[in-house]
Amino acid sequence: MKTLSPGPTIADQPARRVIDHCVRCGHCRDLMEHTSCLFFPRLYRLHDREAGGGKPISREEMKHLFGLCNTCGICPCSPVHTWIREAKDAFIERDGLPLNVRMLEDVQLVGRIGNALPRLVNKLLGEGPLAGGVKRVLGIHPERRMPRFPLTSFDVWAKARGLHRRPDTTGRKVAYFVGCSARYMFPEVAKATVEVLEKNGVAVYIPPQKCCGMPTMLEGDRDFSFKLARYNLDELARCIEAGFDIITACPTCGYQLKSVLSEGAQYSSAYRERIKQLTREESDNVVAVSQRLEDQEKVCTGRVNRRSAHLRQPWMLVFLPWKVFRDEGYFAELDAIKRLQVANHSYDLGEYLWELHEQGELNENFGPLPAEVAYFAPCHERQQQIGEPWLKLLGLLPEMQAKRVGDAFDCCGLAGIMGFKKNFHKTSLAIGARLSRKIEAATPDRVATDCLSCQVQFRQTQAHEVSHPVELLLQAYRLASERAE
Repeated sequence: MKTLSPGPTIADQPARRVIDHCVRCGHCRDLMEHTSCLFFPRLYRLHDREAGGGKPISREEMKHLFGLCNTCGICPCSPVHTWIREAKDAFIERDGLPLNVRMLEDVQLVGRIGNALPRLVNKLLGEGPLAGGVKRVLGIHPERRMPRFPLTSFDVWAKARGLHRRPDTTGRKVAYFVGCSARYMFPEVAKATVEVLEKNGVAVYIPPQKCCGMPTMLEGDRDFSFKLARYNLDELARCIEAGFDIITACPTCGYQLKSVLSEGAQYSSAYRERIKQLTREESDNVVAVSQRLEDQEKVCTGRVNRRSAHLRQPWMLVFLPWKVFRDEGYFAELDAIKRLQVANHSYDLGEYLWELHEQGELNENFGPLPAEVAYFAPCHERQQQIGEPWLKLLGLLPEMQAKRVGDAFDCCGLAGIMGFKKNFHKTSLAIGARLSRKIEAATPDRVATDCLSCQVQFRQTQAHEVSHPVELLLQAYRLASERAE
């Protein structure tokens, strides 16, 4: 690992841009001070020290500062999100990426190895002196409790059910973006997702897919992140053209597909040209242009998610053709039309099921599931701005008392693979400490959250049983079936 010299370099300029912008704005100085965020309070303390004539911010401090950002998305400034990612990229371009981190960030590769050799990998990464030594070599904190790889993988189960073949149906059909955690480490969640959708008459297809790219993006591995994004955009766009909605039960994958990939795409030259053309065809009638856009989006699947509605607002269409803003999203160099297409046709599983409920199409034949459940809505679900569909769905289960725990500024702190690393483990626990105290104070029978990273963290810090809400829905369906027999 390279030794950092104390002086600033060109690689520090993106980081300095963030610091200078945030200090001039000052909005997050008070907003983020009493949240689980460690990045902004540290940013302001470092700047205040430097501005007050104290020690300048060193390269080591600069890099450590940006290592505190886990891309939870709770800060309100979208450009800053992109600039932080670019700052991390610059650090990695300058200093390189350690070999152990390069391995850990390739979650799909790790998952395939774990699924191929589950007994061996579970032993090597479990408990005891041997496992502790192996973890140290891999750069994992020895106290981090690792998820256990299943003896039978989800892919084997899915292929046995023919889910890798496109279903031939005129009814509802979805392409399931599984996500690495559910696919390789929590197959019970992926199986429950398929079964709950099937119990609601939805045909499920599992298309070719790679990691969503969030872990590599968090590490500043720009080239790998873009490689993954290109692959997924192409595959998912083909699914949409074939009439499939995109579903994921992982809020991080959903946030990546719906928000991060599409950020700024409406300001791209390609999308502006589409608006200009429609505006000419509709004789400057922006209300008609808005309707045309909605009709075009619905051609393939017959529906589009609610997040796309703001792009069709007439007031936005008035100024959108003119270059007031530019596409400055992190993935701006990728096809903007595909980015918007995938974002507008991707659904969080809870969002999709609650939409079925609102349309009177949800199978509500649930058996009683008596329990007091503390539900945590994870950061990346909240950033999709879809409300609290899982909390409302759990409220449909007979004899279940589901209450939300945590607020809009709480985070479990794991941050995907970041929480596994030796140098981030304590920081991870510090970020999640506030939420852990709230869960303990709620004294639930069990905890539910749709984020599997949160589940890993909760199992590290809590004694409560933890489930994905879709597992509870499937359990209630099965209880109803058993009663009927």
